[in-house]
Amino acid sequence: MDETSDEPPTSAVLLDNGHFSHVIFNNVEKFYVPGGDVTCHYTLTHNIVPRGKDWVGIFRVGWKTTREYYTFMWAPRPSDVHGDTAVQQQIQFKAYYLPKDDEYYQFCYIDQDGMIRGASVPFQFRAETEDDILVVTTQGEVEEIELQNKNLLQENEELQANCASLQKQNIDLQEDLKKTQELQNALESLRSNTEKLELELNSLKKENKHLKELNECREAELHQFKEQIQNVTSEKEHLETKLKTALDHVDQLQSQLLSYEKEIEDLVRVDHEKTKQCESLKEENSQLCMTITQKEEQKKVLTHCLEHLKGTEANLTLRLQNEQQQNSDLMKELEEQKRLFQILKAEKKESDEENQKLRKENDSLLRRFSQTRDVSSSSVVSQAHASVPAPEGQGFIFANPYQAAGANQEARATGVDSIRKCPICNDVFPDDVETRDYEAHVQSHLLECPVCNETFEKSNRQVYDDHMYCHSLE
Repeated sequence: MDETSDEPPTSAVLLDNGHFSHVIFNNVEKFYVPGGDVTCHYTLTHNIVPRGKDWVGIFRVGWKTTREYYTFMWAPRPSDVHGDTAVQQQIQFKAYYLPKDDEYYQFCYIDQDGMIRGASVPFQFRAETEDDILVVTTQGEVEEIELQNKNLLQENEELQANCASLQKQNIDLQEDLKKTQELQNALESLRSNTEKLELELNSLKKENKHLKELNECREAELHQFKEQIQNVTSEKEHLETKLKTALDHVDQLQSQLLSYEKEIEDLVRVDHEKTKQCESLKEENSQLCMTITQKEEQKKVLTHCLEHLKGTEANLTLRLQNEQQQNSDLMKELEEQKRLFQILKAEKKESDEENQKLRKENDSLLRRFSQTRDVSSSSVVSQAHASVPAPEGQGFIFANPYQAAGANQEARATGVDSIRKCPICNDVFPDDVETRDYEAHVQSHLLECPVCNETFEKSNRQVYDDHMYCHSLE
C-alpha cells in the first residue's frame, strides 16, 4: 500500500457523480511489467484547484466508490496554483506497492473532499509477450483501424454526451428527491401537529362538557340562594320591628344607666382614695420588712466571715511558724554549706601550691640524677631511695604530686553536692544553678494575693480562696 501512514480522504459517493474531465492522464501504457516502478503523467486543467490532501490512486476496474483504492500517493502541489493554464504533473509508484495480478487497473485523481476528478484508460501489470513486440500491418489495415478509431471516438463523444445528460438528469432527480423528502418531512410534521390538535380538541370538548355540568349545578345553587334571600328578607323585616321595640327599651335603660353611673363614679372616687392610702401603707411596710431582712442577712454573712477568718488566721499562723522554722533551718544549712565550700576552696589552694613546689623539686632531682653517672653517685642515689619511702601503689621517686589535688577534689565532691533545697517540695539545687532559677521554682509553688501581696501554697488552694472572699466582702 502507500508509504505514508495517513489515510487519504475518501467518499461514499457513487461513480456517476464524479467529474472525470478535470484531470487528464497522459501516456498511459496498455500494460506495465511487474517488478518495476511506474510513473504516472497527468495534466491539471483550469477546472480544478489543487489542494494539500489531493491524491492519485490505483483502482481495479469496476470500482464504485473512492474507498476501493488499491494503493495511493499524495499529489504534489504545482508552484502556480491559481493559473488559468493546464499544468503537467507526474508521480511515481514504487514497485513494492503495485498489484501482482493481471487484472485491469486505472489511475484516478481524488481531491481533498474524496471526489474523483479524473480517470485514466485501463491497463494491466503483466510480462511482455512476443505479440506485443512488433505488429506489421498493411496500409489498408491501417486505414481500417483509423476508421474504426474515428468511429470509436465518435461513439465515445456520444457516450460522453449521453453521460453528461444522464448526470444532469441524475442531479435533477436528486434535487427532486430532496424536495420530495422535504415535503414528506413537512407532511409528517403536519400529521403530528394534526394529531396534537385533535388531542387538544378532545380535551377541550371534555372540559366544555364538564363546564356545562358545572353551569347547571351553579344554576340550581343560584335558585336555592334566591329562595334563601327571600326568606332572609322576611326575617329581616320581622327583626326590624323587634329592633324598634328593643331600641325604645334601650333608651329607657340608658336614662336609668346615667343615674347609676353618677352614683358609681362617686363610689369609685372614694374607693380610689382609700386604695391609694392602703398602697402607701403597704409600700412602707414592705420597705421596713426588706430593711430588716437585709440587716439580718448582713449579720449572718459577717458572722460567717468572722468565723472563717478566725479559722484561716489560726491555720495561717501555724503555717507561718512552720515556714519560718523551715526557712531558718534552710538558712543554717546554707551557711554551713558556704562555710564548707570556703574551707574546701582554701584547702584546694594550699594543695595546688604544695603540688607546684613538689613538681619543681622533682624536676631538679631528675636533672641531678641525669648528670651523675659514676658508681659513687649511683650509690648515693640508691641510699636516697632507701631513705625516702614511696607511697603504696605509686612509682614516683618522691610523693605523688597529684595525690593532694585528688584528695581535695574528693572532699569537694562529697561536701558541696547540693547547697540549696526547695522548702516546699524538697528538691535539691546544685551550686551551678542560678539564683533566679531557684527563686522561680519556689515561686511556682506559691499563690500571691493581688490585694495585700500575701503568699499561699498552691496545695492549700481553699485557704487562698477564703482569703480572696474576705477581700470581696470589704
